[in-house]
Amino acid sequence: MTKPRFLTKSRFKTGLECPTKLHYLDNDQYASDKLDDKFLKALADGGFQVGELAKIYYPNGTEIQERDHQKAANQTRELLKQENVTIYEASLLHENLFVKVDILVKRGNAVRLLEVKAKSWREGDSFMTKKGALSSEWEPYIADIAFQRHVAKKAYPEFKYACSLYLADKDKSATVAGIHQRFFLSQKDGRTAVEVIEGTTKEMLGEILLREVPADNAIELFIEQEFDGKSFEEHIGVLSRLAHDRTFSSASVNRGCGGCEYRVAAEDLKGKMSGFVKCWTHATSLSSESFNQPMIFDIWNLHFTKKDKLISEKRYFMKEIQQDDIGPEEDDSLELSAKQRQWLQVDSIQKGVEKSYFDIEHFNERARTERWKAPYHFIDFETLTAAIPFHKGLRPYETIAFQFSHHIVDRNGDVRHEAEYINVEPGSFPNFEFVRALMATLSKDNGTVFRYAAHENTVLNHIRRQLLESNEADKDDLVRFIETLTVRKENNKIVHEGDRKMVDMLELVKRLYYSPLMGGSNSIKRVLPSILAESEILKGLYGKPIYGTKNGIESRNFKNKAWLVEQNGKILDPYKSLDPMFKDMDPQLLEKIERIFSDDEIKEGGAASTAYARMQFTRMNDLERDEIKKALLRYCELDTLAMVMIWQFWTQELVANAKKSAIKDAR
Repeated sequence: MTKPRFLTKSRFKTGLECPTKLHYLDNDQYASDKLDDKFLKALADGGFQVGELAKIYYPNGTEIQERDHQKAANQTRELLKQENVTIYEASLLHENLFVKVDILVKRGNAVRLLEVKAKSWREGDSFMTKKGALSSEWEPYIADIAFQRHVAKKAYPEFKYACSLYLADKDKSATVAGIHQRFFLSQKDGRTAVEVIEGTTKEMLGEILLREVPADNAIELFIEQEFDGKSFEEHIGVLSRLAHDRTFSSASVNRGCGGCEYRVAAEDLKGKMSGFVKCWTHATSLSSESFNQPMIFDIWNLHFTKKDKLISEKRYFMKEIQQDDIGPEEDDSLELSAKQRQWLQVDSIQKGVEKSYFDIEHFNERARTERWKAPYHFIDFETLTAAIPFHKGLRPYETIAFQFSHHIVDRNGDVRHEAEYINVEPGSFPNFEFVRALMATLSKDNGTVFRYAAHENTVLNHIRRQLLESNEADKDDLVRFIETLTVRKENNKIVHEGDRKMVDMLELVKRLYYSPLMGGSNSIKRVLPSILAESEILKGLYGKPIYGTKNGIESRNFKNKAWLVEQNGKILDPYKSLDPMFKDMDPQLLEKIERIFSDDEIKEGGAASTAYARMQFTRMNDLERDEIKKALLRYCELDTLAMVMIWQFWTQELVANAKKSAIKDAR
């Protein structure tokens, strides 16, 4: 007898995104970029700990731990015979529809379904837009609880249902320190589990940090929609059959395909098949080899309406794009606009250009007008935003700044790793000490400070608010220091600019620099390999093992390190030369975490914050903790060194060569 395949919550949500994905899901023949390691996901988003916290707030419940769906559903059925009962992981089954409800509360004939999410909510938030439509931000969460209600009504039509999302309340502050240290993550028998410290009660946790938000109205709005021309219930029937049969449904191609987890680069397939290519060859009749070239999805920041238009015209590849498709050309005297940058990328592909573009004139103009001064400082922060506050007085998802790295390029162009800070002590609140250490290293001169993306500015403004609410003796000095470096906005208007405000290198990349090797990404982890492949200066500086030597470049975490290593004619990514952050985990999984958090605008997150979360939320010995600490220091040092390398390439090679050419021409 064939074992039934159920349409679960996760499969339902996948099917909503794209029914065809149900053919690839749980199929090892197809490569996927999706992070499917529950333990790492739990470290990254804190969902498991929030789930356990919710159970503390709803005590005296019975948890369904049975793995077999039918047996779990039978246990739930027996419990629901009670007049009043609270069930954790209540298992509801109808035909091949199966859901686990985080918390089910039955009081007589009334049943409440609570879906616990490690997502924040504050007063004034809404599931709806101002126009009364369901918010795209909240739709996946509403879809989840809507499916649970549907299965519940089918399995137990005699009950009356009310549904809520149980969310982290950003209007509440912890009244007890170290709450997070009562919920330790672990792996048992291949399953992720949370160990709750014995004796933990609702009363001892202080202020309730989760908020129950009614979702019934949003559910009604969601299920009233059409789903591929079908009603909500009809669409569930379609997905149910696809989940059960694992058949390949007829693929339809659209703009969402660009972000599909089954769109995996050929070099990363590792013997597996590409679901993306299967869909597209089926839908377009193009050969599989056609998709080994840049597609319109790879154009940086291309608006979805333009993608829709190009797909409707069956123009899928960059070679088929014309400048009019991007938009009208703008004033050549300006720095790169978004449209100009998009066309630069497409034009480079079409012409086979390999050399980078750099707007030296406007780079020099910025340096003059913004009064950049040596020595030049390059800083990078590593942070975590945790759903469960670490410290008394903190709200859910307050930023924890646990690490920074600081490189200097002096007036002579010499480089040194000037300073670093890290605090990995479990349960500690490092933010104020973090700023003190940063002030100590940056206050020695008035040189220009560079960051990459908005993250450092955001973090410092966040800590500024924490300081203003604190009783720290030196808070005025720390606030003044922060204000020298930052820009602060209120209602999208600038209300403060520091006289030493940091310069955003990401903005310089977007407006002044492009390399075809970067593709459609401006992430520093894409910019770094591209400049190393082109720069002769960097090959000379970093091609030999002099980084971290007495007479070479000063380093705090490396000895005799060569950063430029060639293999099969290609420069290896320097980040891949580092030892894995977690030696007991698959490095490919950690790479997936990095890809999740590698968007241009997202600096917080990735392997570093996941490693820090592991030190906070799991039990480990001093040796394990020290190994992860060393890895964090190396990764963060490379982040600021990468900024230095970009700076050196621009100033010591591109700008310097342009000056030499100008002098030669003048003669």
